[in-house]
Amino acid sequence: MYVFSKLLRLVIISSLIFSMPEFSFAVNVKDFGAKADGKTDDTHSIIKATLAATDGIVEFPRGNYKVTQTIFIDLSKNGMIGLSGKGGAASIIMAGEGPAFCFIGSHMGTALPSSVKPITWEKERMPLIDALEIVGANPRADGIEIRNCLMPVFRALLIRDVRNGLHFTSRNRNVLINACHIYNVSGIGIYLDNVNIHQMIISNSHISYCKKGGIKVMNSEIRNFEITGNDIEYNCDPAGPVSADIWVDCSQGGSVREGTISGNTVQAIPSPGGANIRFSGLPANSNKIGLWSITGNHISNQEVNIELDHCRGVNVTGNTFIRGYDRHLIINSSRNITVSDNVFDHNDDYFTPGLVSLGGISVNKSQGIILNDNIIDGAEYGNEEKGGAVVVTDSREVSISGCHIQNPKINGVQIDNSVNVQVVNCIISEETSNPRMLAGIALNGSCAGALIRNNNISAGKNGNIINNATGAIIDANIFTGRSGVSEKN
Repeated sequence: MYVFSKLLRLVIISSLIFSMPEFSFAVNVKDFGAKADGKTDDTHSIIKATLAATDGIVEFPRGNYKVTQTIFIDLSKNGMIGLSGKGGAASIIMAGEGPAFCFIGSHMGTALPSSVKPITWEKERMPLIDALEIVGANPRADGIEIRNCLMPVFRALLIRDVRNGLHFTSRNRNVLINACHIYNVSGIGIYLDNVNIHQMIISNSHISYCKKGGIKVMNSEIRNFEITGNDIEYNCDPAGPVSADIWVDCSQGGSVREGTISGNTVQAIPSPGGANIRFSGLPANSNKIGLWSITGNHISNQEVNIELDHCRGVNVTGNTFIRGYDRHLIINSSRNITVSDNVFDHNDDYFTPGLVSLGGISVNKSQGIILNDNIIDGAEYGNEEKGGAVVVTDSREVSISGCHIQNPKINGVQIDNSVNVQVVNCIISEETSNPRMLAGIALNGSCAGALIRNNNISAGKNGNIINNATGAIIDANIFTGRSGVSEKN
């Protein structure tokens, strides 16, 4: 009776299946000869599977798939396709040079629907790669390269021990990277390399221990770029080349505008010339990097936390900073930069005896700079005679307002040869238990139009305000401690 009932159930299930519309099943690479033993070369088996994937999905069950050459996926020939691991348990071991996978499309238009050719919608749109590990077994192995693709999606990937993790070249549009781990690469984690991309989002990912940079843009044309909710850290090599956790480099060409770096943890260990976030603009034209917001991040533990060089239109708001070993923020040859509502902290829990972290803000050869409502604590930048928590040099139209500058080692604010600089409504103080400040504010050289007003300023060793400048107006300040204004001109 039991056998009969079991057979009856099988007959019923079979009849239901065959009476339903036609099923489509993913292609399994093992059905095409892949061994997944980490020793057998599975390259050609995987290529066969991708060419046979008429239903669009190539699945990689648990195992280690050794490949010895790049698997090129020409979307115009393959058709729409996705690569998917089973529960993240499949590893691609790249034993050859170059990327393990290279997706190639033909899209040369923009994100405008009218610029998308029928072949892109019919065969190429939205290549999807998810739930796979890619591991390098060759010093010149890369993870994935993307060329001329529309709407590629990378999800739940682990890419490690390669040269470059995700490598974007040529021209791509509407890129999504989400919930990925890019870890311990010898080159760059996410590399935008001489590429034209509009609409790119990197979110909810870990990008760490990438020796030449976490996210790097080089000589590229980028618009609408969002980096949100990631942990981006330790992307440097203390014994290697200059690096940054996030580096937008247009110093040789390209333009990168309309972007957001928001809600990330960006931290590292100090490396020579290193930065957490670095924008390197074109020296001949500072307009090429701009219209960026850097907001709501924690940024720490590098030579420089943020460096803006030859940039225009950048907003740095609501971030927390600690341990900028040279400076927290450097603004050089830039224009229209706002820095507001940030905390540049010196929490004793983060500082062991003997650790030197100079910190503070430098503004050099820049115009249209607003620093307002920031807390800057414990900055030590400078030497026995010059320096400060905020140093403004050879600049113009700079406003410093509503800031709390606490416990500076040298000066609270130093202004050198700068025009139309205002320091208003600030509190510049130090704890009397450890007095070391030279002066609250120091002015030097030609400072036409400088206005120092309505500040509460503690006395340093040389006084509250040291004015060695011409053209400055100083009035209506509250002085605590020694005296007031020392004029040496």
